[in-house]
Amino acid sequence: MGTFSLLMISDSLWKWIHGLGGPSLILLGISDNTPFVSAPPGSVDVFVILLSAHRQEWWAYYAFMTMIGEVLGGYLTYRIAEKGGEKTLERKVGKARAEIVYKGFERFGSITVLAGALLPPPFPFTTVLMTAGVMQYPRKKFFSALVVGRSVRFFAEAWLGRIYGRQMIGFFSRNYRLLVYALIVMAVGAGIGTLIYFLWYRPRKQRKERELDKQS
Repeated sequence: MGTFSLLMISDSLWKWIHGLGGPSLILLGISDNTPFVSAPPGSVDVFVILLSAHRQEWWAYYAFMTMIGEVLGGYLTYRIAEKGGEKTLERKVGKARAEIVYKGFERFGSITVLAGALLPPPFPFTTVLMTAGVMQYPRKKFFSALVVGRSVRFFAEAWLGRIYGRQMIGFFSRNYRLLVYALIVMAVGAGIGTLIYFLWYRPRKQRKERELDKQS
């Protein structure tokens, strides 16, 4: 998914990120974890790999800067949800699903944060961050799990970018047209899926939830 996201990003944006380097990764990392403004799914991962491939000796620096941005963004979302984000979360995922997430978080806690921080898109990590805030999960445990998970993920990606990045760039350059076609198909499919969800599935699910609330 990250590679396809890159194709949607203009050359001017890439030049800006390439020129600014580490600070741009902090900004992307912050936006990647907020419920209101979000970077394109997978774009942070792609930029870490590309920057590490272009400037191989700086790979650890890029990983560190990305981790800083991701942790800052994650902690910001946690704090927002801690101060009354329950309704926002329930609007985002639905009340029934939110209840399931709450119960799962009660059982696994730090493991949920750690696993979510390690997993790439399309895993809905923002939901995990908001759940931790809503449930007022201990800050030290939350922060520790978030730092460890994001560090492992982005240091691993930066190292892979340093070692294999140029081969990956070459492959995607040779297959650019095919990837564009695949991106168009995926975008159309995602658009249809979104329409079905908001116009049919979600209203139907909300009606059922209201009926269950009345019965209880």
